[in-house]
Amino acid sequence: MTGPALVLVVAVAVLFAAGIDMLMERSLVRIVVGFMLLGHGANLLLLLAGGAAGSPPLLGKESERPMADPLPQAMALTAIVITFGVTAFLLALAYRSRITLGEDEVRDDVEDRRIHAERRREAWAAGAGEEADPLEEDAQEHEPEHAGASGEDAPHRNGGEGA
Repeated sequence: MTGPALVLVVAVAVLFAAGIDMLMERSLVRIVVGFMLLGHGANLLLLLAGGAAGSPPLLGKESERPMADPLPQAMALTAIVITFGVTAFLLALAYRSRITLGEDEVRDDVEDRRIHAERRREAWAAGAGEEADPLEEDAQEHEPEHAGASGEDAPHRNGGEGA
């Protein structure tokens, strides 16, 4: 592998790693940025897959050099348009969440919390002994810092129960 291609492979790896790291954050804006980084990494990977540069792939022209494969370039252009559309949609959802809930954080799913608490209870009953009850610790961890402002118990601005 040549030097410039190796640099591009490292750039793809860094974009994918940074994108996945940003997707794991709780902020909606960081999630959108992570999605954009993944899209840019995928586009760069498509261009890398196109191989070495060659003559333009024009019909009716003969060339001594081999022609470039136009498929990866067409796929990259399509991926750019799709990434732009999905990013705009995700930004609209993040904006709507910010306006509706007044925060940018992704909340824990109620079912995930229930499963987590059930597993902690089973682990505690299986052999934790006389330590403090993990469900009490879990309840204290998930209490909002300022009551009523988190939006869990407060009614939504649109007047309904759901968003």
